[in-house]
Amino acid sequence: MPDHLTRKSVAVFAALVAPPAVCAVLLPFRTGLPNTVAAMILVVAVVAVAALGHRAAGVFAALSAAVWFDFFFTAPYQRLTIHDPADLTTATVLLVVALAVSQLAARARRLEVVTITDADYLAQLHHAARLVQTATSPDTVVECVRGQLVGLLHLRGCRFQYGVLLGHAPRLENDGSITVGRKTWDTDRLGLPDQDIELRVFAGGHFHGRYLLEPTPGHTPPLQARLVALTLADQAGAALQTTRTQPASRP
Repeated sequence: MPDHLTRKSVAVFAALVAPPAVCAVLLPFRTGLPNTVAAMILVVAVVAVAALGHRAAGVFAALSAAVWFDFFFTAPYQRLTIHDPADLTTATVLLVVALAVSQLAARARRLEVVTITDADYLAQLHHAARLVQTATSPDTVVECVRGQLVGLLHLRGCRFQYGVLLGHAPRLENDGSITVGRKTWDTDRLGLPDQDIELRVFAGGHFHGRYLLEPTPGHTPPLQARLVALTLADQAGAALQTTRTQPASRP
């Protein structure tokens, strides 16, 4: 199952289970527990669900919390009816606060993931750029970038072919899109093609070779990762071009 579907399934499952589970824990203390306290505890449960980073799950958890609060903690019990105006106010506030806080929590989680991911991307680019300056052989850079591509794009495999341009493999283009033949592949809807994808390496107007990327079924790297992959390939090209332009050593 693709990673994003797995995370979504976990978030939806948590949204289904967390509010009634919290209510079940609080139920033995219902007579001595103020409804406002029960409502705030349910808000915490909703935030925990939303922290998984899925807004829809946060909304569902907020609605579920309001329903189960009404069912278990407002008279008449075990009915979706509220007679006490104070309980109606508490249930309404619970729903509004849970919805608002859940969306903030989901947004904060997504921003955290983006920040961490961006930092990792920058670290990889920095490492490759430094290696171009310090490596004694371009093969070292080519191999380093190959390993980085495997991790960055979650590939099953990756290999580099020097100066080879045969066949009509799907190609990773400069804008991060993928073409198959003459058509643009709908990566967001279809995922990656189920075959090797060509990442060409150019520098100084010369074609130096290509990486052949072997995708992992069910995993689609985001556009940002694909753009970083192109930049890493440029670093390999820079290393190969440096060797090409070096003057021949005298005997």
